Amino acid sequence: MPAITVSEHIDRAVRKVDKSTAIDHWDRNLGRYDAEELMTEVLGRKLTRAVLDRVLDSTSKQRFAAMVARRVNGEPIPRIKGHYAFRGLDLLIRDGVFVPRASSELLAKEAIRVLRRRRGQRVAVDVATGAGPVALAVANEVRDADVWGVDISAEAASLGKDNARRLGLRNAHFRAGDLLDALPRRLRGEIDVFTIHPPYVLRRDLKELPREIREFEPLQSLTDGSDDGLGLVRRLATEAHEWLKPGGVLLVEIGTYLSRKTQATLRAEQLVDVSWTKDDLGVTRVVSGRTPRSNARTGR
Repeated sequence: MPAITVSEHIDRAVRKVDKSTAIDHWDRNLGRYDAEELMTEVLGRKLTRAVLDRVLDSTSKQRFAAMVARRVNGEPIPRIKGHYAFRGLDLLIRDGVFVPRASSELLAKEAIRVLRRRRGQRVAVDVATGAGPVALAVANEVRDADVWGVDISAEAASLGKDNARRLGLRNAHFRAGDLLDALPRRLRGEIDVFTIHPPYVLRRDLKELPREIREFEPLQSLTDGSDDGLGLVRRLATEAHEWLKPGGVLLVEIGTYLSRKTQATLRAEQLVDVSWTKDDLGVTRVVSGRTPRSNARTGR
């Protein structure tokens, strides 16, 4: 039997991934992206022509086959690898904690933009932080800011702390609690920006999710149990007036189909200058609003 090259192993993996019913095939090239990413992880190097023409050793072949089988079963790539690259940071990923999404890089970018326009001591809080990608990216790129990540999951907060220590980000702090309950009281009225990628899947839609999401992500990271997917957003928008500085900003990463309802929710909670930001594909990803410069609710 002729030896099988790295390139041929990838081609076989692509065919297997493409046939999987457990994966959301949102891009027709997804199978190749996944197979090449897993092979890069196995080999620990870029897939140059010379590498692709090599014969894969038995140990690497077994490891690659096991990874591909996990992907075909629906397991997300970052969980298979155990880490994820987010705005230049290599983040650890663990079972039981929501896997970061590339789409959240826009949320981090917008928060960084807000902070860089502010003077004095700057504070950012990422709600439903998961593994902490947004909080960690903000802390990394605005080093003199005080950045907090909060999540109802103790496992998520613990992973955020581990990632912060590993990356040497002493200005990033993580706590577990319901919404803002875990934040120090001293931060009331001192926060410049809130970010949140809420669990916005409608309760009735959970069963329609592909297996790679439904069976591999924690339930509380997918839905807040509300009928419209905006229960957590409403709560945060209500409490934002007490915690944000006058003119402070709330940034919400949301599915584009919920953009208008999210805007209406922020306006209903008396946030002003409500607007939206599109990603490179022209899709609305982030909805924003801010507290009035003179906040009637708090008397400031």
